[in-house]
Amino acid sequence: MQLAAFRKKLLGWFHRAKRDLPWRRTRAPYRIWISEIMLQQTRVAAVIPYYKRFLERFPNVRALANARIETVLQHWAGLGYYGRARNLHRAAKEIVARHSGHFPRELSAALALDGIGRYTANAVLSIAFDEPLAVLDGNVARVLARLGAVHGDLRAPRNWRQFERESTALLAPSASGDWNQAMMELGATVCTPIAPRCEECPVASFCRARALGIEHDLPAKRQKRATEKRTLAAAVLLNSRGRTLLMRPGPIDAAAEEQSLFSHLWQFPAMVAAGKSSKKNLAKMLSERYEMKIASLQSRMAPLASARHTVTFREVTLAPFLIRVQQLPSPPGVKVKTVSLISVSKLAVSSATRKIAAIAIRSLA
Repeated sequence: MQLAAFRKKLLGWFHRAKRDLPWRRTRAPYRIWISEIMLQQTRVAAVIPYYKRFLERFPNVRALANARIETVLQHWAGLGYYGRARNLHRAAKEIVARHSGHFPRELSAALALDGIGRYTANAVLSIAFDEPLAVLDGNVARVLARLGAVHGDLRAPRNWRQFERESTALLAPSASGDWNQAMMELGATVCTPIAPRCEECPVASFCRARALGIEHDLPAKRQKRATEKRTLAAAVLLNSRGRTLLMRPGPIDAAAEEQSLFSHLWQFPAMVAAGKSSKKNLAKMLSERYEMKIASLQSRMAPLASARHTVTFREVTLAPFLIRVQQLPSPPGVKVKTVSLISVSKLAVSSATRKIAAIAIRSLA
C-alpha cells in the first residue's frame, strides 16, 4: 500500500465530507470525553440532544464533580446504560482531586479513570491533544477487515490484535485526531455493515475485499444471542392526592433481574413474572415486601395497557396494574419516595419506568 497516498485521500475526503457534529467543533478534552462516553452503544442522532443538554447543566468537569449523582442520572435519563453516567461522575471527581480539574494527557493516567478503556483514552487524547494514539472500535475494525480481506469474527483475539497493529501503522502521526475521526467516519457512513457504498469510498482502490468482489461478505456476521422474553409486572400505587410510590433497590435487591431492567434507578414496585400469573405473583410480592393485605389486593388491581420494552437481548412485556390506596405503604427495609404521578418522568428513572408512568397517566385521562 502506498501509505502517503492512502492518508492523503482519506484525510482529504474527511475534511470535505465529515458530518457537522457538535463535539467536532471543539478541542476541549472534557467535551470530547463526554461525547465519547455517550456514543458508546448509542446512535449519533440520539446522542446530540442529550449532549447539548448535559453540557448546559455540567459545562465543565468541576460542575460535574460537584453535582449529586441523582442530578447526573436525571440528566442522563433516557440514554440507557446508566453505568456510564456513574463512571463519568466518579471519574470527574478523580480528575478534580488528582489532576487539578484537567483531563490527564498521560495515557496511563487516563486509563486509570473509571469507565475509560483503551479506545476512549486514545480517542480523547488524540482528538484533544493530537497524541499519536490510534483508535480501534467496531467501525474501524470493519474498515480494516475489508481493506485487508480479513475473514472471521472481527473481535476474535487474533484478528483484533492484527487490527491494533494495522491501525497504529496507518495512523497519520501529524494529524492523529483527524485521522482517527476519518477512519471512524468512513466506517460509520460509507463502509457500513450492510450494503457498503464502495463507489463513494475515497480509498476503494486500496481495498482487497473490493478487488476480490467479497466486500459484501466481510466481515463475517456475528452470532447473536437468542432473544429472551420476559413479563415485568409493575404496581402503580396511587392515593387520592395523585401521588404514587417509587422504590430504589438496595444491596440485597441489586442482583434481582427486575432491577437491571430498570437500570437500578427509581422504579415502581415490580417483579419478573409468568404472563398469566402476573397479577397473582405481584399481589403476593406486595403483600410480603410492602405489607399490603393480599385478601383485598387482587380485586383492586386494575390491569393497564401493556407495552413492549427491549433491553439488550431481552424482549420485555411491561404489564402495569393501577392500585388505588388510601395510604401509600412505608415498608421496612425498602428505600421509597412518594411523588406525583405526573412528575415521575422528571426524575432519574429508566425508559421502562417512564413508559409505565405514561400508560397510567393516559388511563386516568
